[in-house]
Amino acid sequence: MASLRLPWSAADRRRFPAGGGGVAAWGARPVFARASAAGGRAAAPRPGRLADAVRARLAVPGLVMIAVSVLLTITIGLLGPSPMVPALGGPGWQPPYWVDARPDPYAVLVLAAAALLIGGAGLLAALAAGPRPGLPVRPLVLLGCLAAGVLAFLPPSGSGDHLNYAVYGRMVTLGLNPYTHGAVDLPGDPIADAVERPWREEPSVYGPVATALQALASWIGGDSLRLTIFVLAVFNAAAFVVTALLIDRFTRNDPARRLRAALLWAVNPLLLYHLVAGMHADTLAIACMVAALLARARPAASGVLLGLGVATKLNAGLVALGPAWELRRRPGRLAVMAAAALAVVVVGYAVVGPEAITPVTTTSKAISHASFWKLVQGWLWALVGTGRAYRGEIQVGALAVLAVVAWSLLRLASRRSAFREGASGGLEAPVVAAALVVAYLFATPYILPWYDGLAFGMLALVGASAVDGFMVAHLLILSLAYLPARVDGQPQGAEWLSGVLRPQIAWALLALTVLLVGWAWRAAGPVRRPRASAAPPP
Repeated sequence: MASLRLPWSAADRRRFPAGGGGVAAWGARPVFARASAAGGRAAAPRPGRLADAVRARLAVPGLVMIAVSVLLTITIGLLGPSPMVPALGGPGWQPPYWVDARPDPYAVLVLAAAALLIGGAGLLAALAAGPRPGLPVRPLVLLGCLAAGVLAFLPPSGSGDHLNYAVYGRMVTLGLNPYTHGAVDLPGDPIADAVERPWREEPSVYGPVATALQALASWIGGDSLRLTIFVLAVFNAAAFVVTALLIDRFTRNDPARRLRAALLWAVNPLLLYHLVAGMHADTLAIACMVAALLARARPAASGVLLGLGVATKLNAGLVALGPAWELRRRPGRLAVMAAAALAVVVVGYAVVGPEAITPVTTTSKAISHASFWKLVQGWLWALVGTGRAYRGEIQVGALAVLAVVAWSLLRLASRRSAFREGASGGLEAPVVAAALVVAYLFATPYILPWYDGLAFGMLALVGASAVDGFMVAHLLILSLAYLPARVDGQPQGAEWLSGVLRPQIAWALLALTVLLVGWAWRAAGPVRRPRASAAPPP
């Protein structure tokens, strides 16, 4: 597979051979200057490179902030039940483990806010710094995998979704259909009674693969919610670790890309906070999709992996459009891949029944409180009236925004050869997939922080650009909006987090979307070449 990166000029390539420098996270210019031949000392930075020199000094502080953020996330789980950590019933000797410190509710919320802010700032700083000569990347990847393993032995934090997973698996083992029943249909059950109030009547919106794993965890855990959650956490952490190792192997021949990929996934403190500590099923779908993109030289295997990802969570199916685009001129291989993917999805949904589709279609029409489409809905109510929710109009608007954002990003990729496949001159599957997933996340009316994990998995496979920064900002804003993504167990006086802060954050997401489209449009314009007199000396 061809290496994916932003285009450098010929002069840049001469000054920075492969592996000897790097690409800044916000553009195409290398960050580090090569040592001069005389004395081995780095040449004095020209005025135009002052910003690069400043950014280069952000690497160490950025990594330190990432480590602090991950330790704070671990601390939240270690402290035990709190507004961030739902209580888990079961024998105390069973994993996961905590110290039952009964922390102050407000202190735990402050710890979570600090973990998000410090982690987001550290990630932005480390990405902006670019590659640091001599920095070993593999230990970073292994530390990220170690953090995921540690979090698997701690109670999940940040939301109560894992309680829903446990009850859906419990329903299967008890002979109920999780796609037509909710926790309320199992009164007095030790697993179902733990589900939080807003979701007690909600059926499963997850695919048959996710449901099968939830049922396996329930079969192992039995009446113990604690053990059931631990088994699910092991599945989830394993998926995160496998994804990290796959991405690291894919980028191993380019130190600059390998470091950036590790920052975007393995040691990304925001992903560790949501996907691992939060234990969301999205991690399983992302692992399948990343593996599918890396295995696309074998269409049948890639198709099976795509099908498994879609059968875990339907919105992951956007990734399949990447390989479809790449193979559009090779209909035989495309047919094999599509047939394999379709077979897995059809068989999976045939086993669980057509009832599994209804909850997904219902959720797809919902509007998140932090989405900027809530603002649009409010404007429509003010202008037209509050007689209806205007979901149809908002869905049409969301499709239009998705098309604009995707077209802007793909236009940028095509015109400036960003993420371009060198061999055929066409866009590679990961590039198309990344553009579509990013566009979806910026446009969809129903968005939650952990949905962004799919975009980071795709971006880790393509070249550096300002999209990295936009996605970090997007995830950080959403994370603060859903701090925490729970309703039960919140202290009095914290209602403003969901009632006031969350709706106002929609303005930040609207502004970020406008900025992304504007940046992509400008960046895709004609490349201006410096005049001969202004060109830097060789």
